[in-house]
Amino acid sequence: MLFSVRFRTAFPRLVTNIRCLYTSAERRSSGGTLFVHRDTPENNPNTPFDFTPENYKRIDGIVNNYPEGHKSSAVIPVLDLAQRQHGWLPISAMNKIAEILQMPPMRVYEVATFYTMFNRKPVGKYHIQICTTTPCMLQDSDSILEAILKKLGIKVGETTSDKLFTVTEVECLGACVNAPMVQINDNYYEDLTTKDIENIIDELKAGNIPKPGPRSGRFSCEPSGGLTSLTQPPKGPGFGVRSDL
Repeated sequence: MLFSVRFRTAFPRLVTNIRCLYTSAERRSSGGTLFVHRDTPENNPNTPFDFTPENYKRIDGIVNNYPEGHKSSAVIPVLDLAQRQHGWLPISAMNKIAEILQMPPMRVYEVATFYTMFNRKPVGKYHIQICTTTPCMLQDSDSILEAILKKLGIKVGETTSDKLFTVTEVECLGACVNAPMVQINDNYYEDLTTKDIENIIDELKAGNIPKPGPRSGRFSCEPSGGLTSLTQPPKGPGFGVRSDL
């Protein structure tokens, strides 16, 4: 605690201002994985990374969406582009983005460590993200998770030896009406049973991309028991209008 005493000679009495400064305790995320970088043989500033010529053209298009002098606003889509090209985000990719967008590297690190959609360590070709938040849990997402781990022979956070699958447990993915569900790369698979997820994994192993969406037969997120309103064809023009109008 520091004390600051200010003397004001303009007044006949001593005026004392006490300012208390506190230092909060260090807080880390679970395991420190979100905020802490440690150089490894596969992830260090010298890890080879550069955008392809095609992606440099995409970066130009992304940057042109923002006003002149605001290149840094493009950091999220450019980080996403780097991850799609490389499969994950090494620190060398973040440094390259800082160079391209003319912003301090630390500002890029701040964004990449804040959003969990950015993978700062290698993941498999198919990244299975399973939601176990309350709505999915109530629909027995635990059985889906158990089926995935048993099928792949790994634990949460691990990658299969063939580098095909990584399993991550995540918070709400916004498909609560269609619980339980998983996100695999860019696709949502919903209304899952243990048999569904096993079939999906088998299709991915075979090199196929299963059709995304609900597996229960419904088109989207309409009531699982069938429509409860709008069950008849819409009325024609003029329906309900007074005859004298």
